[in-house]
Amino acid sequence: MEAIPEDPDAGRNGIPGRLCYNCPMKRGWPFVLGALLLAGTAFPATPDEAAANLEKALRGLRTLQAKFEQSYYSVSVTKPLRERGDLFLQKPDRMRWQYRSPQEKVFLYGGGILQVYLAEDKQLTRSLVRPEAYDSDIVGIFLASKSFRDLYVIEDTRFPTDTGRVRQIRLTPKVEGDYSHLLLEIDDRTWLPRRAIFLEWAGSKREFLFTDVRTNIKLPAKTFELKVPAGCEVIDETGTVKR
Repeated sequence: MEAIPEDPDAGRNGIPGRLCYNCPMKRGWPFVLGALLLAGTAFPATPDEAAANLEKALRGLRTLQAKFEQSYYSVSVTKPLRERGDLFLQKPDRMRWQYRSPQEKVFLYGGGILQVYLAEDKQLTRSLVRPEAYDSDIVGIFLASKSFRDLYVIEDTRFPTDTGRVRQIRLTPKVEGDYSHLLLEIDDRTWLPRRAIFLEWAGSKREFLFTDVRTNIKLPAKTFELKVPAGCEVIDETGTVKR
């Protein structure tokens, strides 16, 4: 389990003052106060419930648009590589990752075909991708085409965060793949992903942070079209090169 930051205020949040339990008007206060506190307490969802809520929220989407920041932490490099852009999703399986900084590139997925356009290289690559290849990746998380309980061992976890109103869980793939496990931070109001951290076996990690999330909005059809400039090198999934 990830380390839990110590709470400097732990043990110092008691209610000051003394209650006169022998006074007639106050004898019932502990019971009334306890009932009120119990009624107002929002018990956190269990890890399985959090994963189920996440799955339900994702499957209930028609479209989604968000800003993202992607960071890659390598064990061999001190400074992480950070990239920023916009994510567009349209169910059942269309996604566009529009990277804007530091380099412009596009990842467009739909119908089992992945297109990758690198503006600096003026190159477009198209390849066939089996749906299960993305089951344990960020694409599979958002598409939620399979149950998280079928794909992962779901556990409670805690890791540093800069916000409240979130639920954090750890997902360990039942079938070994590129990642040993991943950490999810879920907004407990929308039950949509806020942060996803993929930890590689060798110690490197890839992190996604999502902000300005908008759901079920109308996305133009051209959002999921990819136009490249004249003279762009196009490589299809068979390796054939066209110019």
